[in-house]
Amino acid sequence: MYVLTPALTRSFAYPIAMPNLTTEFLLNDAKPPAKGRTFYWDDKLKGFGLMVTASGHKTFVVQYRVRGQSRRMHLRDVTAAKDARDLAKSILGDVAKGRQLRQVIDPLRERQRNDKIESGKGSFEAIAREFSKRGEFAKQRSNTRRLNELERLVFPKLGKRQINDIKRSDITALLDDIEDENGPGMADYVLAIIRRVMGWYETRDNDFVSPIRRGMAKTSVKRRKRKRILNDDELRAVWRAAEADIPYGALIRFLLLTAARRGEAAGMRRKSELAGDVWTVAADRYKTGVDHVVPLSPAAKAIVDELPKLGNGDLVFTVSGRVPLGNFTRRKARFDKACGVTGWVLHDLRRTARSLMSRAKVDGDIAERCLGHIVGGVRETYDRYEYLDEKREAFEKLSALIQIIITPKADNVASLDKQRAKVAKS
Repeated sequence: MYVLTPALTRSFAYPIAMPNLTTEFLLNDAKPPAKGRTFYWDDKLKGFGLMVTASGHKTFVVQYRVRGQSRRMHLRDVTAAKDARDLAKSILGDVAKGRQLRQVIDPLRERQRNDKIESGKGSFEAIAREFSKRGEFAKQRSNTRRLNELERLVFPKLGKRQINDIKRSDITALLDDIEDENGPGMADYVLAIIRRVMGWYETRDNDFVSPIRRGMAKTSVKRRKRKRILNDDELRAVWRAAEADIPYGALIRFLLLTAARRGEAAGMRRKSELAGDVWTVAADRYKTGVDHVVPLSPAAKAIVDELPKLGNGDLVFTVSGRVPLGNFTRRKARFDKACGVTGWVLHDLRRTARSLMSRAKVDGDIAERCLGHIVGGVRETYDRYEYLDEKREAFEKLSALIQIIITPKADNVASLDKQRAKVAKS
């Protein structure tokens, strides 16, 4: 027999007589090492052994190879040598049978899988909830919506299934049902969430391979891309209704004047992000992962200054002073009834603002920088200029044009002449 020490797990240490692992040997001759652990291997059944730790703990083990890798499995709930040997024979027999059939039979992996099933840890729901805490969306406000959609549409059908057992056909069948009941857009939204969950788990598990492949979406990117902007009549109606709705309406007007995204504006903080009339969206809150500097026009700055300071006064758009403005679905439905404009979402304001910049003759390159879009190519690497003055002028032109649109027609001619003269000079 050879005693294996922790430092010599792949080579033999010093030879002693090979034991027949009996209960008598277990009780009388299996001595603990000074430190670490020692293995006594049976002289009659290759791969069957006894592990003894320095603390005196004794466990029967069985060792085998699959896919060229050595696997050591502790035999649970057996204390008698005969029972342990019988169980080891069964395990080694399964492995040998797999070799004969040219299949991989790995009893340890199977036991680990069963353990996950019993504990629920390996289920899609458990993994998705863990992803919501640790994954890339964990700190995003949209994380709550993603989890809600999983709870509503995915968990009832796939939540209890082991993630390793979910096949591509299962996901396709789920997406077909979602498309029939909720439309192709929602099906693709759910697919995107499942793809991220499975991709995240794939990086954390040695054996899992995501079943999702390209081509499973119900619509193309081009088809999903929204093109909606508000026309002048809609813009007037939205602006007037927004003036009477605080703080939600104030946020709507601010989004139009700054072309900002909803989450970025709603989370604005006075103490860390505002300096005079310059708003800097921190990199960890911005989509591109870099700071985005927005010079506020007088109209946009006035909205911020007019909002009451609640709590410690840090949050700008809030009703409690403790958390940013939320409940957007409910607020938007109520606002649509007030303004009479339907079929639009808050992100359409960003597209509307960008279109208005073009209408106000803002240079396209500057307009893209106002939206925080990255100008690619060599310029992205070498042009580090912030364009603060140019962006300030662009946002002021945007503000002036919005003022012209929302001004009553009787006053529109004079305002329009002023705007044209300003554009001509620039």
